[in-house]
Amino acid sequence: MTDQTISTATATEPHFVEVAAKPPSMSSQPITHEAQRLPLLVLSLLALAVGVITGIGAVLFRGLIGLIHNLLFLGKFAFAYNSSQFTATDPWGPFIILVPVIGGIGVTWIVSNFAPEAKGHGVPEVMDAIYYKRGIIRPVVALVKSIASALAIGSGAAVGREGPIIQIGSALGSTLGQIISMRAGQRITLVAAGAGAGIAATFNTPIGGVLFAMELMLPEISVDTFLPVAVATGTATFIGRLFFGSEPAFSVPIDLAAIPNDPSSIVTLLLYAVLGVVVGVAAAAFVRILHWLEDGFDLIKGRYLRHILGMLVVGTMMYALWLAQGHYFIEGVGYATIQATLQGQIIAAGFLALLAIAKLLATSISLGSGSSGGIFSPSLFIGSSLGASFAALVTLIYPGAPISLPAFAMVGMGAMVGGGTGAAMTAVTMIFEMTRDYNIVLPMILAVALALGVRRLLSRENMYTAKLVRRGHPVPKALHANSRSR
Repeated sequence: MTDQTISTATATEPHFVEVAAKPPSMSSQPITHEAQRLPLLVLSLLALAVGVITGIGAVLFRGLIGLIHNLLFLGKFAFAYNSSQFTATDPWGPFIILVPVIGGIGVTWIVSNFAPEAKGHGVPEVMDAIYYKRGIIRPVVALVKSIASALAIGSGAAVGREGPIIQIGSALGSTLGQIISMRAGQRITLVAAGAGAGIAATFNTPIGGVLFAMELMLPEISVDTFLPVAVATGTATFIGRLFFGSEPAFSVPIDLAAIPNDPSSIVTLLLYAVLGVVVGVAAAAFVRILHWLEDGFDLIKGRYLRHILGMLVVGTMMYALWLAQGHYFIEGVGYATIQATLQGQIIAAGFLALLAIAKLLATSISLGSGSSGGIFSPSLFIGSSLGASFAALVTLIYPGAPISLPAFAMVGMGAMVGGGTGAAMTAVTMIFEMTRDYNIVLPMILAVALALGVRRLLSRENMYTAKLVRRGHPVPKALHANSRSR
């Protein structure tokens, strides 16, 4: 389950929810008499529109990333960019270090002048709007987040593209909910629908998109909220498939995690359990290091100076990896490294562990210094590297061990996402949708559950809620089902 546990309550039986700090109040904005509740059919049709627009937005967003990447890294004007393939040798030599710096300057200017809330990984801002701003997100956020994040990712900042499209989709849902008179609860449903649609269109994971919205975005679970989210998510997935195809996000070996129905399989499952514990520690470290570096960079006077210094460090790390191994590895979303790991092309335990640490630091530095992008893709990168490194180490100690590096890499991805974000069901489902191998589900559930438990022991808050708690905006630790209090 997620960090937020669902509890049933009826509209006629008030149920109070205990939280770590003062509970969020939907009345943080002035309460006014709102319009009549829209019929479910009308709300679902609006969600359909959100799904269409978000799906198209995801396509345009990826095209913009490709254009910026090709211009800055290869010096050519082209939109085509396969992030699952390593970037070709660039024409800039050591001056490639400055590419993230150039992008960072542009991101700082855009965010500072047009939408400060577009800074960072986006999801906490959406959750803040849901719990404290009655689902109101400024329309300009969608445009600013698109440009800023595309510039950051395209120039090599070690961030993901799913956080931006979540915030973009949510802003579109909120905008539609402000144009058409409706209750705050229904506007929030459209915000969550936009978030789910964004992540589904990005990864081609419709079920994962629905669960993401349910676990992290919706203050209540009912038919009235589930149906619009499902409509938007399914629609956005269809739009994405029209442009990107129906293939899963990553190509993996057949029978990735097949576990024989034999007592000896207990050893393999125990190893998956140990991996879950290891990744849980890494997830807690990710939460804390990101916020430590945010505090550290805030001590540097001048937003441009702090972002230039941060991107200079990231650029140097990229170039050092290129000198050592011939690829940048950690730049951008990092899907090429993930794909290589899943295909068994990177097998050295020490180097895989180094990549995990490098990506964790590069992402924390990028976001801490002021970049705009998500933490979902970096979590996939870190988890896959840790999982494969763990499997390689076990194989080194015990040759012939009944394990598979790609399988442990994939389970590590789910454990890192589930542990770091608190969205356990989303993590299990999305990794299954990415691999389309049912054998992965059992070890995934085990590892994700342990990773989440260990992370909560070491860090009560996850990647998203930690930022909100720091600003005095905690979110509930339990949710209502079928509540109509709003």
